[in-house]
Amino acid sequence: QVQLVESGGGSVQAGGSLRLSCVVSGYPYSGRCMAWFRQAPGKEREGVAGLYTGGGTTYYADSVKDRFTISQDNVKNTLYLQMNSLKPEDTAMYYCAAYISFRCRYPVRYDYNYWGQGTQVTVSS
Repeated sequence: QVQLVESGGGSVQAGGSLRLSCVVSGYPYSGRCMAWFRQAPGKEREGVAGLYTGGGTTYYADSVKDRFTISQDNVKNTLYLQMNSLKPEDTAMYYCAAYISFRCRYPVRYDYNYWGQGTQVTVSS
């Protein structure tokens, strides 16, 4: 059974940092497009950052460029999102997601068929 389990969310003040983790189990980690999405109350789920597990281009939403970094540990089957200089508008539920492909593009929700349960990030001003 495929499982994506996120952790690392929490409450921080503006300017602070958090690192989210997503542990993948139940299928081979390689050969996947993986991404972080977020959804704030009343808003659509949006792509934040994405990558191909085999390496190459990483993708970022304009709103998080130069503040967030997506990375992975292929040995640990874990995806990370380092979030620095957090802003109140970053407050949302953050989801890890994956789908099978050898060609990835900027994260689009409907490409992804495996999802984690989400981890809440709250940034106060």
